[in-house]
Amino acid sequence: MTAEPLERALDRHEHLMEPAGFPGSGRLVLRAARESDLPELCRLDEEVFQEVAYPAFLLRQLYDMYAEHLLVIDEGEGRLRGYVLAATTALSRDSWILGLCVTRDRRRHGLGRELMTEVLARLRRDGIEQVRLTVEPANRAAILLYRSLGFRPEQPDDGLRRDYFGPGLDRRILRLELPRDR
Repeated sequence: MTAEPLERALDRHEHLMEPAGFPGSGRLVLRAARESDLPELCRLDEEVFQEVAYPAFLLRQLYDMYAEHLLVIDEGEGRLRGYVLAATTALSRDSWILGLCVTRDRRRHGLGRELMTEVLARLRRDGIEQVRLTVEPANRAAILLYRSLGFRPEQPDDGLRRDYFGPGLDRRILRLELPRDR
């Protein structure tokens, strides 16, 4: 896997990635999502997740609730290549990763790791102590990524929950304990 350089435009910490030698590439920017990104975010979600994509109205509401933890990779001209979304609660120190995706043509270049690393840093900064996520059991690449970031199965049976999203839609539940910043 080759890490693809990424520009960050997050809060006051702006940084660009220059994807050297990547086909058809311009600069990639890792930044917080904007309201104007919602149509493209819906397109991206449908492209990657197909039948389990979020409906547009739900993505709209998730943006309204969790904009601070909705990060995108922007290729320019409004073309998104990936996103991560984390949900938090007001009363606990827990969070769920509700979505992580990268377009097929940009996979295996470190973009998913960049998105996860940044959102986990934000969650840690916000006092979150535990992060959970679900992953399709056959998605070996995602499972390897999550495990490399420190996620472990929530249950002793490797975290497998049968029919978690409905009949035949099994998922593994993984959990990460975030150390507190000192």
